[in-house]
Amino acid sequence: MSMAAAAAPAAASSTLLRASNFSIARPVPSGVVCCIRAVSGRRASVVRVAAAGDRAAPAGAFPAALLFDCDGVLVDTEKDGHRISFNETFAERELGVSWDVELYGELLRIGGGKERMTAYFNQTGWPAKAPKTDDKRKEFIASLHKRKTELFMALIEKKLLPLRPGVQRLIDEALGKAVKVAVCSTSNEKAVSAIVSYLLGPDRADKITIFAGDVVPHKKPDPAIYILAATTLGVDPQSCVVIEDSTIGLAAAKAAGMKCIVTKSGYTAEEDFETADAVFDCIGDPPEVRFDLDFCAKLLKKQYVS
Repeated sequence: MSMAAAAAPAAASSTLLRASNFSIARPVPSGVVCCIRAVSGRRASVVRVAAAGDRAAPAGAFPAALLFDCDGVLVDTEKDGHRISFNETFAERELGVSWDVELYGELLRIGGGKERMTAYFNQTGWPAKAPKTDDKRKEFIASLHKRKTELFMALIEKKLLPLRPGVQRLIDEALGKAVKVAVCSTSNEKAVSAIVSYLLGPDRADKITIFAGDVVPHKKPDPAIYILAATTLGVDPQSCVVIEDSTIGLAAAKAAGMKCIVTKSGYTAEEDFETADAVFDCIGDPPEVRFDLDFCAKLLKKQYVS
């Protein structure tokens, strides 16, 4: 499994942002079938899919790379994975802190676990057991995050959190057509590697490049991780298709000049994905496939937009 070299961590945000209301729907021209996915909220997402007579895209038109976010895309890890592991870590250290489901949803607007904890403590006050100086607090946060990652990896190794529908199928399609595949995540590299290795298997893992954690100095919504991926893989950003589940990930992909398909997750269904190139509830497996590699190829030619 190939890994990108680590760099300095991002500066943490001190503001906890709330998800905006989901809203995406646009008219589509004749000649395509309009597939409408119902969502909670006031409007439905509209995504154009191939009409029955459409031909598959030629091999040369496939994306140069498919770039997947990890949490919420490969696996819906946040509520019953990362959140639980954070809370177990806080309990072990007797910090008197617990993140409920709603609060954690707000905290997810901040990319990166260390940044998330730092922003939370900056806003609510640092625990009595936390150090008083900035340097010592960075070490404290790093130690909490290391323990949280260990607990999270134990969940993954036990396969208590399954892959989302269609993930393995789409990756197999891409690898079968010599399309490069990478995972680009703000999560800890060890945690991402565990998900890829244990849930996708070692054969696939050997063919997937991982860009994660502090590999770039600025985390999503900054586009740095996607720009690094394109540069490292030797592909044009405009020939890449990103699979994301959140507005911060979507913003990162679009700022990198890439097409982005959103597969909504448990925490992100109400977010505003208006700038996405397509929006689905998942990737999907037969008989309920939402999209495939051919769809990604046609998306690059701007035949399909949300």
